[in-house]
Amino acid sequence: MPDQFDVSLEDSDLLGEVELTTNLIIAASETDQHLTSAEIDEILGVVPHASA
Repeated sequence: MPDQFDVSLEDSDLLGEVELTTNLIIAASETDQHLTSAEIDEILGVVPHASA
């Protein structure tokens, strides 16, 4: 009889969020200073848009 609780779950959005959070934690742990907004944006892959 198969185990009804033996299921494989994958949520790609959640995995992406975990990866971004992990990257921020690693970057923050590698410096003694606060990360700047620009550094955080770079880690998260935020592309600044030109203001009109």
